[in-house]
Amino acid sequence: DKDMIDRLLQAWRKAKDVTPRDVAFSLRGASANASLRDKKESIELVWTGPSTSLVPVRHTEQVLCEVIDSAKQQLFIVSFVAYQVDSIISALRRATDRKVQIEVLFENSSEHGGRINHDSASALRQLLSKVNIYSWSSGKQSSKDYLGAVHAKCALADGELAFITSANLTKAAMEINMEAGVLVKGGDLPSRLQDHMNALISTKIIEKI
Repeated sequence: DKDMIDRLLQAWRKAKDVTPRDVAFSLRGASANASLRDKKESIELVWTGPSTSLVPVRHTEQVLCEVIDSAKQQLFIVSFVAYQVDSIISALRRATDRKVQIEVLFENSSEHGGRINHDSASALRQLLSKVNIYSWSSGKQSSKDYLGAVHAKCALADGELAFITSANLTKAAMEINMEAGVLVKGGDLPSRLQDHMNALISTKIIEKI
């Protein structure tokens, strides 16, 4: 984009010994690296519910545990609600044992201005103390006429894996409902989405509770 080109030109002007040929080689190398990175991207279909023989699929609970278990530094989970998910809680405990920084965004309970009766934040905190829990309050929303909800559901690990799904963190979503999602490995989507979620924290659009 234009800003990137401007920064490149400014840096080039300051580097007196760099020739146009040097810049060309650098750009070609960067392009090759980007192409290699994009080629390493893989996307898997994730499904819970009735199965057919038409597509190979993996189940929601299995993939979510895989993402959690793969995290080495930071894990970011977003869900409208969470309850009765023992396998997920066990995976999160393993992550805390590995000193992974865990961020979780839930919909507020109705008691705290949200749109659901169950208080997922309090329930999770009773089970896991070393988790940072966030909410999106009505005061941070752009519309004053309609109360928005945390309807996104995803799990992000180290900017390398992104599991985007229709499933909430509930037993029904893991075992009974029809739920669909995709697991993205590699490429730039996982890091972009994780950076976006971290930016929501740094700009205080979502706040720790």
